Amino acid sequence: MHPRAAEFAERAGDRYGVDVDVLEFEAGTETAAAAAEALGCETGAIASTIVVSLSGGPRDGALVAAITSGANRLDLDAVADRFDADDAEMGDPERIREVVGWSIGGVPPIAHDAALPTAFDPTLTEYDTVYGAAGTPSAVFAVDPERLADLADAAVVDLTE
Repeated sequence: MHPRAAEFAERAGDRYGVDVDVLEFEAGTETAAAAAEALGCETGAIASTIVVSLSGGPRDGALVAAITSGANRLDLDAVADRFDADDAEMGDPERIREVVGWSIGGVPPIAHDAALPTAFDPTLTEYDTVYGAAGTPSAVFAVDPERLADLADAAVVDLTE
């Protein structure tokens, strides 16, 4: 197992008391479509974690996370509204790595270095099992969506286009 995927599994166990089964794929799973193809599931069952930077308002400069269905596109204006900011944009990859502890393409929905306010796409609750990144662009883990929202301390709210 890739060291970062092993680190994710260890953090998930230590912090949340969950035993995650990390699945790794040689072809990579850095996009929802690629992950769904590798897993043989619908794109909608992929729980993509997108880290967004806020500007203006009380959380100016803060990072927030949105766990979205791979079938949906994140609405950055809705993110800004949800978190009382003037604007929201995709987070800077280097800053995400420094603050969250994971690199884009492999950012898991849980086990971050810093706690981030998090929104959870209600579309994910339509599935019995969803798949989130497990620390690398080629690793995922399966989880019940309601359990994932709970572990991520996420508000279930639609912030998609």
